[in-house]
Amino acid sequence: MKQYRLNRLFNPASGNCLDVAIDHGVFNVRGFLQGIENIERTVDTLVACGPDAIQMNVGQAPVLQSIPGKHKPSLVMRVDVANAYSRKLPRYLFSRMIGSPVDQALQLDAACVVVNLFHAEDQPEVMDQCIRNILELKPACNRHGMPMMIEPLALKDSNQSGGYSVDGDLEKILPLVRQATELGADLIKADPTDNVTDYRHVVEVARVPVLVRGGGKADDLDVLRRSAEIMREGVRGLVYGRNIIQHPKPTGMTRALMAIVHSGVSAEEAAKHLAV
Repeated sequence: MKQYRLNRLFNPASGNCLDVAIDHGVFNVRGFLQGIENIERTVDTLVACGPDAIQMNVGQAPVLQSIPGKHKPSLVMRVDVANAYSRKLPRYLFSRMIGSPVDQALQLDAACVVVNLFHAEDQPEVMDQCIRNILELKPACNRHGMPMMIEPLALKDSNQSGGYSVDGDLEKILPLVRQATELGADLIKADPTDNVTDYRHVVEVARVPVLVRGGGKADDLDVLRRSAEIMREGVRGLVYGRNIIQHPKPTGMTRALMAIVHSGVSAEEAAKHLAV
């Protein structure tokens, strides 16, 4: 049954997936709300573009699933909430899972659930919480045929913001991705490495399909070039959020990324969608 749901995530022609993440509101960070203040409008815009999936949390998902018709993106549902993204870190970090996560995902007709696996410097307790979440989630996913996407994130202290930032160190990403697989991930959603050409090692060690996170906002051509390069390393798709929903032309950026993910075009060719 898991394969039936995975079939809804991956494009039948390319075998790849563009997942647009708009689940940022659950993390309680003001800057994350830009572009998703009006969820209905954001969802309507994305549905019109036709990405393979939209990543949402339990409070947002009904907006997508209430749209009539069968030709809409699949739902990837986040089933946890964390407080590791604040510019100033709180005294206590947590990563908590929602109640009966698979039941709620089934009720909302999700094609997949996604859960974090944080490795934050000097914060073993938050990693312990993440592992407990995964250990609880896995049997329920197996029982109901629900694919489980694990998001293994290596976090490092950011001297500029006071919080954590993405750590692209291959030596940290590799064991964390492999741990996610060994804990039962059906899909991996991971950060890019500092050196894009190293990513083939991540794909190899994962042993399950890997989707790469977009991370923070960047220049359009840089985003597209990085995306094209990392697709060539053997990943099965991209998960982009702010680089789409906070873009002046979210429709154009979505279509540009879809051209890279599904047609393998160059960044320069994909950028033509931004001129429309």
